Amino acid sequence: MSAANGDRARVIAVVNQKGGVGKTTTAVNLGVELAARGSACLLIDLDPQANATAALGLSGRDRSTVYDVLIDGARIEPILLETPQPGLSLAPANRDLAGAEVELVTAMAREQHLRRALEEQTQSYDFVIIDCPPSFGLLTLNALTAAGEALVPVQCEYLALEGLGQLSESLESVRRNLNPKLRLGGVLLTMYDGRTNLCQQVAAEVRSHFPATFATVIPRSVRLSEAPSHGLPIGHYAPSSPAAKAYRALATEVAAGRAAAAASLEVSR
Repeated sequence: MSAANGDRARVIAVVNQKGGVGKTTTAVNLGVELAARGSACLLIDLDPQANATAALGLSGRDRSTVYDVLIDGARIEPILLETPQPGLSLAPANRDLAGAEVELVTAMAREQHLRRALEEQTQSYDFVIIDCPPSFGLLTLNALTAAGEALVPVQCEYLALEGLGQLSESLESVRRNLNPKLRLGGVLLTMYDGRTNLCQQVAAEVRSHFPATFATVIPRSVRLSEAPSHGLPIGHYAPSSPAAKAYRALATEVAAGRAAAAASLEVSR
C-alpha cells in the first residue's frame, strides 16, 4: 500500500457537531467507494459509539483500538482490521474512547496525539478518512488537527444553515490556532428528498452560502438505513440503489477535488 507517486495521503475529517446527519454513513461509504476505485484507504473510527466499526461488520471488543493509539501511544498499524472492501483498512473503536475524551484533558499536546500517530501512515495510503463524534470535544479536535480537509455532511432540514455557520466558525478557530493547513473540503447534502419544497430550499440556501458544496446529494433511503445492520456498506448491500450510486458519484468528486476547488472556511456574505 503506497500513496500515489509517494505523496502524502489526503486526510479527511468527516465532521458535524450535530448527530444524525450521516457522518458515519458518509465516512464508511466514501472510504469503500474510494477503495473500490483502486485507492489505498484507511478509515479511522473516532466515535465512542463505534458505529463505523459495526457498519463494516467488525468489532473493537477485546482488542487494541484507537483508544490505545491516543492514550498509550500505540502504533496504528498493529490495530488495523481488514474490511469487506479490499483496499480499505479500519482503525476500530470501542466504548473506551469515551474515557479518552476525559483523559486527554490533562495530556501534553492533547490535540496533537492523532496527528503524531498518523505521521508514519500518510505515505502508506491515498486517503485517510476520520469519522468524528457528534460533538466538538477533544476527539474532534484531534481529527481536525490531523486533517487537511473537513467534509461536512448536512441534513436537508430547516436549521441546517444555522448549524453550518457555527461549525464554520469552529473550523476557522482550529485553522488559526492548531492547524493552518485545514480547509473545507466540501459540504455534502444528505437525506435529500427532491419531492419536498423544504429540501430544495435548504439545498439552494446551502449552495448559495457555501460554494464548496458537492454536486452530489445523498438521498433518503431505506436501503441505506438497513445496510449497517447487515455489516455491509451500501455498495455491497444494494449496489444498484440510488444511495449506492450517489456515494460512487461522491467518491468521483472527492477524488477529483471538485468541491474543494472553491473551498472557504468562512460563510460567504
